[in-house]
Amino acid sequence: MKIGLDVSGGDFAPRVNLSAAQKFRESLGSQLELYLFGKMEQMREELRHLSVHESLFSLVDCPEVIAMEDHPIQALRQKPNSSMSVGLNFLRDGKIDAFASTGNTGAMMVGAIHKLNTIPGIIRPCISTLIPCINGKQTVLLDVGSNADCRVDVLSQFAELGSVYAQAILGVPSPRVGLVNIGKEESKGNLVSQAAYKALKELQSIHFIGNVEGRELFLSEADVLVCDGFTGNIILKQAEGFYSLLKQRGIQDDYFDLFNYENYGGTPILGVKGNAIIGHGSSNENAVYSMLMHSFQVASHGLAERITNAIKE
Repeated sequence: MKIGLDVSGGDFAPRVNLSAAQKFRESLGSQLELYLFGKMEQMREELRHLSVHESLFSLVDCPEVIAMEDHPIQALRQKPNSSMSVGLNFLRDGKIDAFASTGNTGAMMVGAIHKLNTIPGIIRPCISTLIPCINGKQTVLLDVGSNADCRVDVLSQFAELGSVYAQAILGVPSPRVGLVNIGKEESKGNLVSQAAYKALKELQSIHFIGNVEGRELFLSEADVLVCDGFTGNIILKQAEGFYSLLKQRGIQDDYFDLFNYENYGGTPILGVKGNAIIGHGSSNENAVYSMLMHSFQVASHGLAERITNAIKE
Protein backbone atom coordinates (compact mmCIF):
# COMPACT_ATOMS: atom_id res chain seq x y z
CA MET A 1 0.00 0.00 0.00
CA LYS A 2 1.33 3.44 -0.96
CA ILE A 3 0.06 6.44 0.98
CA GLY A 4 1.00 10.07 0.29
CA LEU A 5 1.13 12.89 2.85
CA ASP A 6 1.25 16.64 2.23
CA VAL A 7 4.03 17.54 4.66
CA SER A 8 3.70 21.28 3.98
CA GLY A 9 -0.04 21.40 4.71
CA GLY A 10 -1.61 22.56 7.96
CA ASP A 11 -1.00 25.16 10.65
CA PHE A 12 1.81 23.22 12.31
CA ALA A 13 3.65 21.92 9.26
CA PRO A 14 6.05 20.34 8.75
CA ARG A 15 6.98 19.10 12.23
CA VAL A 16 3.68 17.56 13.35
CA ASN A 17 3.18 15.96 9.94
CA LEU A 18 6.58 14.28 9.99
CA SER A 19 6.20 13.21 13.59
CA ALA A 20 2.84 11.63 12.73
CA ALA A 21 4.37 10.04 9.62
CA GLN A 22 7.02 8.39 11.78
CA LYS A 23 4.39 6.98 14.13
CA PHE A 24 2.25 5.83 11.20
CA ARG A 25 5.22 4.13 9.55
CA GLU A 26 6.08 2.33 12.78
CA SER A 27 2.48 1.14 13.19
CA LEU A 28 2.13 -0.48 9.77
CA GLY A 29 5.73 -1.41 8.97
CA SER A 30 6.11 -3.58 5.88
CA GLN A 31 2.46 -3.08 4.86
CA LEU A 32 3.22 0.49 3.88
CA GLU A 33 5.25 2.72 1.60
CA LEU A 34 4.82 6.33 2.70
CA TYR A 35 5.42 9.19 0.25
CA LEU A 36 6.16 12.59 1.78
CA PHE A 37 5.54 15.71 -0.34
CA GLY A 38 7.25 18.90 0.79
CA LYS A 39 10.38 21.03 0.64
CA MET A 40 13.27 18.57 0.50
CA GLU A 41 15.74 20.31 2.79
CA GLN A 42 13.04 21.19 5.27
CA MET A 43 11.88 17.57 5.42
CA ARG A 44 15.42 16.28 5.84
CA GLU A 45 16.17 18.78 8.59
CA GLU A 46 13.01 17.86 10.53
CA LEU A 47 13.65 14.14 10.14
CA ARG A 48 17.16 14.62 11.53
CA HIS A 49 15.63 16.53 14.42
CA LEU A 50 13.34 13.53 15.06
CA SER A 51 16.30 11.14 14.70
CA VAL A 52 14.49 9.37 11.88
CA HIS A 53 16.35 8.13 8.81
CA GLU A 54 14.91 9.44 5.56
CA SER A 55 15.30 6.05 3.89
CA LEU A 56 12.13 4.94 5.70
CA PHE A 57 10.14 7.21 3.39
CA SER A 58 9.95 8.23 -0.26
CA LEU A 59 10.64 11.96 -0.24
CA VAL A 60 9.30 14.08 -3.10
CA ASP A 61 10.68 17.61 -3.41
CA CYS A 62 7.91 20.21 -3.74
CA PRO A 63 9.39 23.73 -3.45
CA GLU A 64 6.03 25.55 -3.45
CA VAL A 65 3.35 25.69 -0.75
CA ILE A 66 -0.36 26.49 -1.05
CA ALA A 67 -1.10 28.65 2.00
CA MET A 68 -4.35 28.58 3.95
CA GLU A 69 -5.26 32.08 2.76
CA ASP A 70 -4.57 31.38 -0.93
CA HIS A 71 -7.44 31.39 -3.40
CA PRO A 72 -7.95 27.69 -4.29
CA ILE A 73 -8.17 27.93 -8.08
CA GLN A 74 -5.46 30.58 -8.44
CA ALA A 75 -3.13 28.72 -6.10
CA LEU A 76 -3.41 25.47 -8.04
CA ARG A 77 -2.71 27.29 -11.31
CA GLN A 78 0.12 29.43 -10.00
CA LYS A 79 1.81 26.79 -7.84
CA PRO A 80 2.05 23.60 -9.90
CA ASN A 81 5.05 22.45 -7.85
CA SER A 82 3.28 22.71 -4.51
CA SER A 83 3.07 19.69 -2.23
CA MET A 84 -0.68 19.48 -2.73
CA SER A 85 -0.57 19.71 -6.53
CA VAL A 86 2.23 17.18 -6.91
CA GLY A 87 0.62 14.79 -4.42
CA LEU A 88 -2.67 14.85 -6.30
CA ASN A 89 -0.77 14.26 -9.55
CA PHE A 90 0.82 11.15 -8.02
CA LEU A 91 -2.63 9.93 -6.99
CA ARG A 92 -4.06 10.62 -10.44
CA ASP A 93 -1.21 8.72 -12.12
CA GLY A 94 -1.59 5.69 -9.87
CA LYS A 95 1.76 6.14 -8.13
CA ILE A 96 0.07 6.16 -4.72
CA ASP A 97 -3.18 4.65 -3.45
CA ALA A 98 -4.29 7.60 -1.30
CA PHE A 99 -3.21 11.18 -0.67
CA ALA A 100 -3.90 13.09 2.55
CA SER A 101 -3.52 16.78 3.37
CA THR A 102 -4.35 19.15 6.21
CA GLY A 103 -3.71 22.10 3.92
CA ASN A 104 -6.10 24.54 2.24
CA THR A 105 -9.43 22.67 2.18
CA GLY A 106 -10.81 24.59 -0.80
CA ALA A 107 -7.68 23.95 -2.85
CA MET A 108 -7.74 20.26 -1.93
CA MET A 109 -11.38 19.98 -2.99
CA VAL A 110 -10.90 21.88 -6.25
CA GLY A 111 -7.65 20.08 -6.98
CA ALA A 112 -9.21 16.67 -6.47
CA ILE A 113 -12.10 17.50 -8.78
CA HIS A 114 -9.95 18.94 -11.57
CA LYS A 115 -6.91 16.68 -11.33
CA LEU A 116 -8.59 13.39 -10.49
CA ASN A 117 -11.93 14.17 -12.17
CA THR A 118 -15.30 13.18 -10.82
CA ILE A 119 -16.60 9.67 -11.19
CA PRO A 120 -18.98 9.48 -14.20
CA GLY A 121 -22.51 10.07 -13.01
CA ILE A 122 -21.52 12.05 -9.92
CA ILE A 123 -23.30 15.41 -9.80
CA ARG A 124 -21.27 16.98 -6.97
CA PRO A 125 -18.48 15.40 -4.91
CA CYS A 126 -18.87 15.94 -1.20
CA ILE A 127 -17.18 15.46 2.14
CA SER A 128 -18.56 13.60 5.12
CA THR A 129 -17.73 12.92 8.74
CA LEU A 130 -18.23 10.08 11.18
CA ILE A 131 -20.19 11.09 14.26
CA PRO A 132 -20.10 8.98 17.44
CA CYS A 133 -23.38 7.61 18.77
CA ILE A 134 -24.29 6.94 22.38
CA ASN A 135 -24.36 3.15 21.82
CA GLY A 136 -20.76 3.06 20.60
CA LYS A 137 -21.55 2.92 16.88
CA GLN A 138 -20.79 5.58 14.28
CA THR A 139 -22.98 7.35 11.74
CA VAL A 140 -21.93 8.89 8.42
CA LEU A 141 -23.04 12.52 8.07
CA LEU A 142 -22.90 14.18 4.65
CA ASP A 143 -22.44 16.76 3.27
CA VAL A 144 -20.55 18.73 5.94
CA GLY A 145 -19.46 21.84 4.08
CA SER A 146 -18.59 21.50 0.42
CA ASN A 147 -22.11 22.05 -0.97
CA ALA A 148 -24.06 24.67 0.97
CA ASP A 149 -27.05 24.55 -1.39
CA CYS A 150 -28.29 21.23 -2.76
CA ARG A 151 -30.94 20.13 -5.21
CA VAL A 152 -33.03 17.05 -4.57
CA ASP A 153 -31.03 14.90 -7.00
CA VAL A 154 -27.80 15.89 -5.24
CA LEU A 155 -29.20 14.90 -1.84
CA SER A 156 -30.35 11.60 -3.30
CA GLN A 157 -26.86 10.91 -4.55
CA PHE A 158 -25.39 11.82 -1.17
CA ALA A 159 -27.56 9.03 0.24
CA GLU A 160 -25.99 6.57 -2.20
CA LEU A 161 -22.46 7.80 -1.49
CA GLY A 162 -23.02 7.62 2.25
CA SER A 163 -24.39 4.10 1.95
CA VAL A 164 -21.31 2.88 0.08
CA TYR A 165 -19.08 4.56 2.65
CA ALA A 166 -20.96 2.94 5.55
CA GLN A 167 -20.74 -0.46 3.88
CA ALA A 168 -17.03 -0.19 3.10
CA ILE A 169 -15.70 1.57 6.20
CA LEU A 170 -18.22 0.76 8.95
CA GLY A 171 -19.07 -2.73 7.69
CA VAL A 172 -22.85 -2.17 7.68
CA PRO A 173 -24.44 -4.52 5.10
CA SER A 174 -27.61 -2.48 4.53
CA PRO A 175 -27.13 1.02 5.96
CA ARG A 176 -30.21 2.83 7.25
CA VAL A 177 -30.43 6.23 5.59
CA GLY A 178 -32.13 9.16 7.29
CA LEU A 179 -32.86 12.67 6.06
CA VAL A 180 -31.98 15.41 8.57
CA ASN A 181 -35.16 17.41 9.08
CA ILE A 182 -37.19 19.40 11.63
CA GLY A 183 -39.82 16.72 12.12
CA LYS A 184 -40.63 13.07 11.50
CA GLU A 185 -43.57 13.58 9.18
CA GLU A 186 -43.08 13.46 5.41
CA SER A 187 -44.68 16.90 5.10
CA LYS A 188 -42.19 18.59 7.46
CA GLY A 189 -39.33 20.86 6.41
CA ASN A 190 -38.77 23.26 3.55
CA LEU A 191 -39.73 22.50 -0.03
CA VAL A 192 -36.37 20.86 -0.82
CA SER A 193 -36.62 18.59 2.24
CA GLN A 194 -40.16 17.55 1.36
CA ALA A 195 -39.18 16.76 -2.22
CA ALA A 196 -36.03 14.96 -1.06
CA TYR A 197 -38.11 12.74 1.24
CA LYS A 198 -40.23 11.59 -1.70
CA ALA A 199 -37.16 10.98 -3.88
CA LEU A 200 -35.31 9.01 -1.20
CA LYS A 201 -38.40 6.92 -0.46
CA GLU A 202 -38.48 5.82 -4.10
CA LEU A 203 -34.72 5.20 -4.42
CA GLN A 204 -34.23 1.43 -4.67
CA SER A 205 -30.45 1.49 -4.09
CA ILE A 206 -30.73 2.59 -0.44
CA HIS A 207 -32.57 1.64 2.75
CA PHE A 208 -34.41 4.85 3.56
CA ILE A 209 -35.99 5.10 7.04
CA GLY A 210 -37.41 8.64 6.88
CA ASN A 211 -36.65 11.92 8.63
CA VAL A 212 -34.29 12.20 11.59
CA GLU A 213 -34.63 15.18 13.94
CA GLY A 214 -31.74 17.08 15.47
CA ARG A 215 -32.20 15.53 18.93
CA GLU A 216 -31.83 12.04 17.39
CA LEU A 217 -28.61 12.57 15.46
CA PHE A 218 -26.40 10.88 18.07
CA LEU A 219 -28.79 8.06 19.00
CA SER A 220 -27.86 5.74 16.10
CA GLU A 221 -31.29 6.12 14.54
CA ALA A 222 -29.57 5.87 11.13
CA ASP A 223 -26.24 4.68 9.73
CA VAL A 224 -26.21 7.52 7.18
CA LEU A 225 -27.55 11.05 7.71
CA VAL A 226 -28.16 13.18 4.63
CA CYS A 227 -28.29 16.99 4.54
CA ASP A 228 -26.93 19.96 2.63
CA GLY A 229 -23.43 21.17 3.44
CA PHE A 230 -24.70 24.25 5.28
CA THR A 231 -26.68 22.19 7.77
CA GLY A 232 -24.03 19.49 8.04
CA ASN A 233 -21.26 21.94 8.80
CA ILE A 234 -23.30 23.53 11.58
CA ILE A 235 -23.93 20.09 13.11
CA LEU A 236 -20.22 19.24 12.90
CA LYS A 237 -19.05 22.54 14.38
CA GLN A 238 -21.68 22.38 17.12
CA ALA A 239 -20.44 18.93 18.15
CA GLU A 240 -16.85 20.19 18.23
CA GLY A 241 -18.03 23.21 20.21
CA PHE A 242 -19.74 21.10 22.87
CA TYR A 243 -16.56 19.05 23.26
CA SER A 244 -14.52 22.25 23.76
CA LEU A 245 -17.03 23.62 26.29
CA LEU A 246 -16.88 20.44 28.34
CA LYS A 247 -13.09 20.57 28.38
CA GLN A 248 -13.13 24.21 29.44
CA ARG A 249 -15.41 23.30 32.36
CA GLY A 250 -13.18 20.40 33.36
CA ILE A 251 -15.81 17.75 32.63
CA GLN A 252 -14.45 14.33 31.72
CA ASP A 253 -16.76 11.91 29.93
CA ASP A 254 -15.75 8.91 27.82
CA TYR A 255 -18.56 9.40 25.34
CA PHE A 256 -18.04 13.11 24.76
CA ASP A 257 -14.31 12.50 24.39
CA LEU A 258 -15.24 10.75 21.13
CA PHE A 259 -16.17 14.16 19.72
CA ASN A 260 -12.49 15.14 19.70
CA TYR A 261 -11.64 15.56 16.01
CA GLU A 262 -8.21 14.06 16.70
CA ASN A 263 -9.88 10.64 16.77
CA TYR A 264 -10.89 10.92 13.10
CA GLY A 265 -8.26 13.21 11.60
CA GLY A 266 -9.64 13.44 8.08
CA THR A 267 -12.37 12.49 5.66
CA PRO A 268 -12.30 11.30 2.04
CA ILE A 269 -13.69 13.36 -0.80
CA LEU A 270 -16.54 11.20 -2.03
CA GLY A 271 -17.20 11.13 -5.77
CA VAL A 272 -13.75 11.67 -7.29
CA LYS A 273 -11.54 9.14 -9.08
CA GLY A 274 -9.15 8.49 -6.26
CA ASN A 275 -8.78 8.36 -2.50
CA ALA A 276 -8.13 11.98 -1.52
CA ILE A 277 -8.43 12.72 2.20
CA ILE A 278 -8.89 16.16 3.77
CA GLY A 279 -7.77 16.86 7.32
CA HIS A 280 -8.39 19.71 9.77
CA GLY A 281 -6.04 22.66 9.24
CA SER A 282 -5.21 22.88 12.94
CA SER A 283 -4.39 19.17 13.22
CA ASN A 284 -1.79 18.14 15.78
CA GLU A 285 0.31 14.98 15.64
CA ASN A 286 -2.51 12.72 16.86
CA ALA A 287 -4.97 14.12 14.32
CA VAL A 288 -2.55 13.69 11.42
CA TYR A 289 -1.81 10.15 12.55
CA SER A 290 -5.55 9.40 12.65
CA MET A 291 -5.92 10.92 9.18
CA LEU A 292 -3.16 8.65 7.84
CA MET A 293 -4.72 5.59 9.45
CA HIS A 294 -8.08 6.46 7.90
CA SER A 295 -6.38 7.00 4.54
CA PHE A 296 -4.95 3.49 4.79
CA GLN A 297 -8.38 2.12 5.67
CA VAL A 298 -10.07 3.93 2.78
CA ALA A 299 -7.45 2.74 0.29
CA SER A 300 -7.48 -0.82 1.64
CA HIS A 301 -11.22 -1.06 1.08
CA GLY A 302 -11.00 0.53 -2.39
CA LEU A 303 -13.59 3.15 -1.51
CA ALA A 304 -13.31 5.17 -4.75
CA GLU A 305 -13.62 1.99 -6.82
CA ARG A 306 -16.63 0.83 -4.82
CA ILE A 307 -18.35 4.17 -5.38
CA THR A 308 -17.59 3.94 -9.11
CA ASN A 309 -19.18 0.49 -9.29
CA ALA A 310 -22.20 1.57 -7.26
CA ILE A 311 -22.89 4.59 -9.47
CA LYS A 312 -22.60 2.43 -12.61
CA GLU A 313 -25.33 0.18 -11.27
